[in-house]
Amino acid sequence: AKGKREHPRPRAIHGPNYHPPYADIVIDDKSNVVLHEVSADEPRHPASLTKIMTLYLLFEELEAGRLKLDAPLPVSTRASLQNPTKLGLKPNQTINVEDAIKGLVTKSANDAAVVVAEAMAGSEEEFAARMTAKARALGMAGTTYVNASGLPAEAQITTARDQALLGRAIQHRFPVYYQYFATPSFKYKGAEMRNHNNLLGNVKGVDGIKTGYTEASGYNLTSSVRREERHIVAVVLGGTSNGARDARMRQLIEEHIMRAATLRTAPLIAEATGMESDGASQDSAPVAARAVAPAPASASPAVAMGDSEASAASGKVEPVPVPRPRVQTAKLAAQTTKHAASSKAPPRTRLTAKASAPIALPSAYTLTSSQTRHIERRLTPSAP
Repeated sequence: AKGKREHPRPRAIHGPNYHPPYADIVIDDKSNVVLHEVSADEPRHPASLTKIMTLYLLFEELEAGRLKLDAPLPVSTRASLQNPTKLGLKPNQTINVEDAIKGLVTKSANDAAVVVAEAMAGSEEEFAARMTAKARALGMAGTTYVNASGLPAEAQITTARDQALLGRAIQHRFPVYYQYFATPSFKYKGAEMRNHNNLLGNVKGVDGIKTGYTEASGYNLTSSVRREERHIVAVVLGGTSNGARDARMRQLIEEHIMRAATLRTAPLIAEATGMESDGASQDSAPVAARAVAPAPASASPAVAMGDSEASAASGKVEPVPVPRPRVQTAKLAAQTTKHAASSKAPPRTRLTAKASAPIALPSAYTLTSSQTRHIERRLTPSAP
């Protein structure tokens, strides 16, 4: 007789007559209140939303000074052979870090994603392991990465809730580098690459962040919207077309943006410390105070924090707990970690917007003024 499987087999999420299952979520960033959700904890393929985590790890390297924006990254044969969309990089050439970033956020270049992965970790496989470890540290219990690009892979899964968490975390941690997600177009070797995010410049307050598509995932989109000191992050997974996905996102934005809070009553997303690479429990893990930072004073108004947040940023605060997303463990255990498979996920906490005062924010990890000016000069379009 066959022995009992240690872990359940993951539920198939595509098949012969597959139609991508739909999921979405809208979260008020300042209060952490879920304003709307549909199947937000069901496993889905992220497609190129994967590149948000690729950029998260790249921004860490830049912030720590281990990489610079003008640093050349070598292109391997493997990177050059990635399926489209791509920049058309050739073996043995190089691409600088900033061009790789812009290629990822505009063209969603799969070859650039592999270049970044290999430069930072030696191999895409090792980089994907780091991506999954980072997901666990952020509280993304339903997400597993096996590549840096989001190209089709059965084991590469996520949830709408996890993607909303990541979409918020990358803004909280890297308020200046995040501005790259608002890049409308990018010229590389004479070719102009338009951003695939059609909501940029067409929907009031949208400042990013990323689209994605594979046949198995359907049309995916994470959006960040700021209006009148309100801030929401919304995710749509499994759209049937670009147009249908964008129309649904517009609808979600208009229905929920004015329900969002104007004062911050919830902590910024932070990483747990001491996380094991196989995904340790989030039950009582402390948070590194260095993991989040307010926007530098010279950051673009479209991306910088609201006045109430900025005024609180100078106060010293104690580390705050990691948010605990609700995950349907039975359906996600096989795709996450051995630890997650044998323990119950903690219940999701919903914070209300009734707190009497905005929370003070940590001030570590602010970029120097010269770093900030350098980035913003590169992000500001030249005068005609």
